[in-house]
Amino acid sequence: MTVVPFPSRSGMADIDMPVVAAWGMGLDSTAMIIEWVSRGLRLDAVLTADTGAERPETYEYLPLFQRWMNARGIPNHIVRYVPKRFKHWPPYFTILENCLTNATLPSASFNRKSCSQKWKIAPQDKWVEQWPPAQATWRRGGKVLKLIGYDASPADSRRYDHSLGRTDLRFDYRYPLREWNWDRLACARRIRAEGLPVPVKSSCFICAAMKTEEVASLPRWCLRLIVLIEARAAPRLRNVEGLWRSSTRSRPGSMTAFIRSAGLLDASEIDAIIDGAPVDLIHFQQVAAQIPLAERPTMRNWIDRFNAGVDQLARAA
Repeated sequence: MTVVPFPSRSGMADIDMPVVAAWGMGLDSTAMIIEWVSRGLRLDAVLTADTGAERPETYEYLPLFQRWMNARGIPNHIVRYVPKRFKHWPPYFTILENCLTNATLPSASFNRKSCSQKWKIAPQDKWVEQWPPAQATWRRGGKVLKLIGYDASPADSRRYDHSLGRTDLRFDYRYPLREWNWDRLACARRIRAEGLPVPVKSSCFICAAMKTEEVASLPRWCLRLIVLIEARAAPRLRNVEGLWRSSTRSRPGSMTAFIRSAGLLDASEIDAIIDGAPVDLIHFQQVAAQIPLAERPTMRNWIDRFNAGVDQLARAA
């Protein structure tokens, strides 16, 4: 396959410009990569930022598309935000663990987008900063081209409008789906034409962008963690009801309230989590604070214990 350079904003092709695609493991970015490669355009690396709390279906899709990329010789890498300063807290490594540690909700629940910057954009940029082709390009005053999978639908058009005017001395940004005028339907058709299943919408299962039907499709272990994170944050919430922020005509602001009303978990199980888990977590943190960092149990240790405990309660019910 002949690989051709992609034109820069000036319209001139830069054969030395490294090209990186951000793959969010969802529909848009998957279709973008498939079509980009089929057109023979240069692609040097695909980066996927793992928050540690993606929907289970997304993690199932991950190895499938990795195999597709590997078969075509496309370098692909998983990147993660790695906290380094834990103070007296048990070490945490995912967005869920971070929220439980600080007794809060993801920033999207407060109508902010800093979780995307912290858990997705920053780890990708850090990887590129350590990448020799990028370093060589920057030394000679060039830029790295980063492909973003915003499509031509109204929702992504708003996201694209917010990104306009963004400048970076290190990166140039392109939005191929918008240049091809592809919406989500076109993206789904392209993925099917490649012989691949269409992935679900990519998001954390604790994200405010989750729809009621998406929450209803989650396995019980995810639903229990949703109840847990809202219960843990509840004492500090003032103007926010829960992960969905505020109530609408179609759903409450609390995912726990929806899970209860829809009967997705037994009321007794929900009440047991709310009444006992936050207190147990606080005790765990207090004990961990007395242990040297190198020997300190992690937040993952406590979550594993929590999951095992609610499973045992459910079996006994």
